[in-house]
Amino acid sequence: MYTSTIMNSRILLLLLFSYFAISFAKTTPTFPFPFPTIINEPDGFSAASTKTTYNNQVYDTKYFTQILDHFTFTPQSYQTFQQRYLINDKYWGGAKNMAPIFVYMGGEDDIEPFARETGSIIEFAPHFNALVVFIEHRFYGKSVPFGGVKEATSSSKTLGYLSSTQALADYATLIIDLKKNLTVIDSPVVVFGGSYGGSLATWFRLKYPHVTIGALASSAPILLYDNIISPYAYNDVVTQDFRSESENCYKVIKGSWQFLQDIAKQSGGLERLRKSFRICSKTNFSIGSLVDWLGSAYISTAMADYPTPGNLFNPLPPYPIKQMCKAIDDPRHGSDPVKKLYAAVNICYNYSREVNCFDPGNPLDFEQSAAQWNWQICTEMIMPADGNNKDSIFPASEWDYNGRVQFCKDTFKIEPRPNWITTEFGGHNIERVLKKFGSNIIFFNGLRDPWSAGGVLKSISKSLVAITAKEGAHHVDLKFSTKEDPKWLKDVRRKEVEIIQEWISQYYHY
Repeated sequence: MYTSTIMNSRILLLLLFSYFAISFAKTTPTFPFPFPTIINEPDGFSAASTKTTYNNQVYDTKYFTQILDHFTFTPQSYQTFQQRYLINDKYWGGAKNMAPIFVYMGGEDDIEPFARETGSIIEFAPHFNALVVFIEHRFYGKSVPFGGVKEATSSSKTLGYLSSTQALADYATLIIDLKKNLTVIDSPVVVFGGSYGGSLATWFRLKYPHVTIGALASSAPILLYDNIISPYAYNDVVTQDFRSESENCYKVIKGSWQFLQDIAKQSGGLERLRKSFRICSKTNFSIGSLVDWLGSAYISTAMADYPTPGNLFNPLPPYPIKQMCKAIDDPRHGSDPVKKLYAAVNICYNYSREVNCFDPGNPLDFEQSAAQWNWQICTEMIMPADGNNKDSIFPASEWDYNGRVQFCKDTFKIEPRPNWITTEFGGHNIERVLKKFGSNIIFFNGLRDPWSAGGVLKSISKSLVAITAKEGAHHVDLKFSTKEDPKWLKDVRRKEVEIIQEWISQYYHY
């Protein structure tokens, strides 16, 4: 019972947590007001523009009239929707200087959290006199066809237009038209992305080399498909993260699943657990929801095991796994595993001490985009990452593809295409394949990030460069820099700037 429950927790995380784990954020408040357009808009662009500030950086919020279907010519394919993008020209050198354009490829969420949390692209911009553009992914945020999220997610007939290939074509179309509009046809474009967005950046460079000269792909798990790597690899990293901090911490968590199950079977046991973990409501509380909630804390903390303090939207201490293990190992909690576990997850869910009780039904607050991401993991994003071997911090289990198929049939009446990503973008024998035709991609991976298990960890050629950081977490290189950043993180960003500088210099030279 508990084994299948924790396995379902892994699926839940793939569905709801998604790739974007820079923060556990709710959408940040914005303060738009009318602002005159800074450029003359062509037919494809909306004249409406607002100014929005993220981390003292001002962006113009604009909309592009995007085609619904780039790959067929049926009447419905010519329907359009408004695709949102954010643009910052503070550091731009202008059209006369053929100054570069940096484009962030939005992933499976509203574009605002990406702009709010992704600092490197705007911090790199002054060095290159670059224009910065964040483009929202179709079906997310405000870039939704068919009139709204409810209509767009109502059936497979509408959701069928949500795919990575459509999204890449959106980006290409918008970038090309934007360059025409700005009269900067010859300005080089560098694309950026983290996690799913990092995969998109990689695939965009490979599919549209005439549009971008290079890609910075951070924490991009492009090898986590079609059984290229072991289904145990993802959770093996989580296990190693905790075990590297404390063997006792690892053993307490590993032994807790059966312990919790045994308590829940006792008379009044479930209520005891609810009170011990300060769960708000008795409604829908079960051992399954508790296990999912705990598992989510361990995985999300592994992804966000950053070396610097979090912020208002991501209130975690530096290296939160270390803090969680300190809480578990603290002798003040005695020998009671429940007290130890509660102290640990409190680091993840309540470090700011502002929460009086918890709702395990929605631990990561990604419900707004759940339907869209569910669709994507039911069609092409089939990542075997649920396996747990005997040494795993989670109960032993196997990747259950049939379980995924049944979920997709029940939810959307469709079957996944587990081989489509590698068919469309490749992945098998990647060193041999990319060495022959790929170029100008930076693959960054922090090795404490479980998604690094599916990343490119070794350089393939002089221009296909892998940068790894032993202490790095999920696309930590893309975060805003701080005074507390360790030397290794500063070195990573410095190397990325040097490589991008080389790409741009070569482009201007030829």
